[in-house]
Amino acid sequence: MTEDMVTFSLTAAHAFAVAALTSAGANAAMAASLARATVDAEARSSHAVGFSHLVDYLESLLAGRINGKAEPRRTDPAPALIRIDADGGIAQLSFDLAFDDLAEKARTFGIALFAQANSYTSGELGDYVFRLAEQGLVGLAATNGPALIAGSGGGKPVYCTNPLAFAAPRKGAAPLLIDQSSSATAFVNIRETAARGEQIPPGWAVDAQGQPTTDATEAMKGAMRAFGGARGANIALMVEVLAAGVSGANWSLDAPGFANGEQTPGSGLTVIAIAPSLLDEGFEDRLDIQLTRLSTGYGIHIPGASKFASSITAHSDGIRLPSALVSRISAFAKGHG
Repeated sequence: MTEDMVTFSLTAAHAFAVAALTSAGANAAMAASLARATVDAEARSSHAVGFSHLVDYLESLLAGRINGKAEPRRTDPAPALIRIDADGGIAQLSFDLAFDDLAEKARTFGIALFAQANSYTSGELGDYVFRLAEQGLVGLAATNGPALIAGSGGGKPVYCTNPLAFAAPRKGAAPLLIDQSSSATAFVNIRETAARGEQIPPGWAVDAQGQPTTDATEAMKGAMRAFGGARGANIALMVEVLAAGVSGANWSLDAPGFANGEQTPGSGLTVIAIAPSLLDEGFEDRLDIQLTRLSTGYGIHIPGASKFASSITAHSDGIRLPSALVSRISAFAKGHG
């Protein structure tokens, strides 16, 4: 059976998200920031961190896991460093407030770093670096959250999915954009599979006893697995240090859940911005030539291009959301979330 869909223009989708967030307790700045990030993610076909993830934010606002009145506190401990305490709010707002300064610091010093603690989960991590690439900067981002995946040699969750995102500008084309988790799949994929009562592929997770499982419900009680075994788990640990260690945020083991309770996960986010033109004025041209050579001459898939194309299409055609999801979010907008 074909699922009923509802089409929104990008402007209408933004207003729809703002109405729901405001009703759930977000202040105006937070609602605008998260609505923008949600619509952009959906427009880039990143549905798992688009409107379906917005429901997590709405529920968390009502439960108190997100401080809807948060006032991010910023300090700059060094000329090229920005440090922010998100005050239990959302990561997107603090980054939006610091974005112009981060970009300017990178152009001035060649490299700049943004470190944030005490926030809810970061949403689409690629969005943070994609925006830097649009400004001619290379971006690298790392974030953590509540423990979901097992480490090397263990069967209990000790790290979040701990994604890394990287973006770089190229001349006359969409930025190179790589956004991937340290886990074999995204947590939302297992959660949605469990809700449908379906099986997950081998290698995605272990059950509560640390044994491999294809039962999505049992996987929810156990732990996700890192991609590539020990190597993926090492990446997760590296991200943990970058995201939580550098920023002073909660380690994943100490982070309250993002879908239950009344406490913020206290997640960390670290974003590094680099001005490549200060090292090589022809960087964007050289990168475009290299990526074109890889794509046309060797058949290599270049990440980012498809997301950019989806975003362009959405500008003209709007975005389509399942009617059931629209109804669920509408309940928040009407104050019945």
